Amino acid sequence: MSSRGNFSGRIGFILAAAGSAVGLGNIWRFPYLAGANGGAIFLVVYLACILLLCYPVMVGEIAIGRAANSDAFGSYSKLGTRRWGYLGLFGIMAGVFILSFYNVVAGWAFGYFLHISFGDLLNHQDFGGFFGAYVNDIIDVSSASGLANSNLIFSLIFMAVTAIIVSQGIQKGIEAANKIMMPSLYLILLGIIVYSLSLPNAMSGVRFYLVPDFSELNVGTVVNGLKQAFFSLSLGMGALITYGSYLSKKENIASSAIVISIADTSVAFFSGLMVFPLVHFLAFKLNIDPTQIGTQGPPLIFVVLPQIFSEMGAILGRVVGGAFFLLVCFAALTSTISLLEVPVAYLVDQKKMNRKVVVWGLALLIFILGLPSMMSQGMIASLNKLTFYRGQDFLTFIADMCDISLTVGGALMCIFISRQWGIDKMDAELVNGNEGYMQSRTRSYLHFTIRWVAPVLLGVLSLLIIVEKFFGVENLL
Repeated sequence: MSSRGNFSGRIGFILAAAGSAVGLGNIWRFPYLAGANGGAIFLVVYLACILLLCYPVMVGEIAIGRAANSDAFGSYSKLGTRRWGYLGLFGIMAGVFILSFYNVVAGWAFGYFLHISFGDLLNHQDFGGFFGAYVNDIIDVSSASGLANSNLIFSLIFMAVTAIIVSQGIQKGIEAANKIMMPSLYLILLGIIVYSLSLPNAMSGVRFYLVPDFSELNVGTVVNGLKQAFFSLSLGMGALITYGSYLSKKENIASSAIVISIADTSVAFFSGLMVFPLVHFLAFKLNIDPTQIGTQGPPLIFVVLPQIFSEMGAILGRVVGGAFFLLVCFAALTSTISLLEVPVAYLVDQKKMNRKVVVWGLALLIFILGLPSMMSQGMIASLNKLTFYRGQDFLTFIADMCDISLTVGGALMCIFISRQWGIDKMDAELVNGNEGYMQSRTRSYLHFTIRWVAPVLLGVLSLLIIVEKFFGVENLL
């Protein structure tokens, strides 16, 4: 066994990699993107992107990591040249910045879990006003109770829990945590779905989510579906290269990637099946059009859903609302663990530094890097409206840059496999644990996608995102 640590086996790897994929992208981002992009038609596009593009990229990333038995920088350097190593370093830095804003949103979710379960959030009449004040006033030092309810403290606690888990290593930390959180996540998710489907007008939400209207299909829907699929599966930033480096040679990468894709996709699917019946229930209660509340973007989770929970009554609202935000916290934590492990693996492998020292040092650094995102929600005007970024806030800017980095990283990874490392060497790695791979249709499918489809589509997508975000040419999408 490698001194770096290994997963105990196939199940441990799949749960950890699925945990890396399952996160805020599934439960926070997927529902509001689906609501804003036609519901069921967005789901169809999302599933197609997972199958046709994201699965081959995932297989390629895991194969690179296991073949090199190293972090992202070391893997590209070892299998290619040191110049290619900078692609790994690019992915590592992308992961650092993703975690910097991701932890802020995770802190919001943790705070909402506490405020709903043990506080009086559901008694508020203006949920939009509460959320605005919550994300604006990041810390209140006027009293001990104010300090304990500060967004800054919630995010700090979330980062500390992440660091505690990662500092314990691969099996005792990352694998053990995911073995608890992933089953718990599914149980909570399915429990809320059962309840949401019993509510008045729930079936209207189900129809919106499961019956596609192809007149809603456009380029923007396809682009948003591909961005969401890529972000959701943690592709293009070295996370799966890093996890792949801890995978035994006897395990089947191709079939493991199928299970990971199904696990991630199922959580996204179930999240929509949970949220849209709730949205249509509230629309029925308030006698308004569901599109008025189902397409509100990020506030869907932090403004609309708490209003729905308040309509359920004091006790039931606390139970269902608390369970929902606990679900969001579990999903976020499985991803923050992998995001922190990526730079940790780099410093442990390349600089031979002590894991615990590296983990806590990076956790503090990344938390500090997240402060501008935290303060950009109204606290500091210059961060709330960036003059160089069309008046968007700093958190949105970082999130958009990370979207671009993932698609660029994925495109370059495919080029690396087909032009530098060699797709035949990827085949040799995939044969380990899968003796029938060379004669399978999967091999032809992976070759065609990695050589031609993925680099072209991801390259075009990167350019479209850049044009849209920096120049505001939204009609392209």
